[in-house]
Parts: sequence; C-alpha cells; structure tokens
Amino acid sequence: MSIQAYILIQTDIGKAAAVAEAISAIPGVTLAEGVTGPYDVIMRAEAPGMEEFGRTILAKVQAVPGISRTLTCPVTSGGL
Repeated sequence: MSIQAYILIQTDIGKAAAVAEAISAIPGVTLAEGVTGPYDVIMRAEAPGMEEFGRTILAKVQAVPGISRTLTCPVTSGGL
C-alpha cells in the first residue's frame, strides 16, 4: 500500500523559498509550495510504505537547512 502525506513546515525567517526549492528536488515529493499562516511551506509526498517514507523522504526533508519544525499529516485512503 502506498503512503501519502502532507508535511507542514516552519522555516527560519526568510528561508521559505529556498526550503521549498530544495524540497522539490527530493524524490517522492509531488508538491512543495510556500504558504502564509503558521507554516511557511506545505509539501505532499508519497512512498511505497511507511519505512521507505521515513527513510527516503522524511529524513531528507528534515536535513534541509532552514527548517525549524515539521508536522506530518498522513492521507487516509477512502476519505474520513
């Protein structure tokens, strides 16, 4: 089963554009955009499974310079 999630990202001041650009280059990331509000960047990603998601996507996202905090929101299949 494929895992999909939105990740909400808080960045250091003035780093949102650079963070969104860096995240866009990570394999498995399908969307990365700057937003306004309590978070600075929102991204969507998918991987074949939870272990791969954590290893191949989350670990790389959290290593991007300028990120101060992330919140991962898995997508449920079949709606609410």
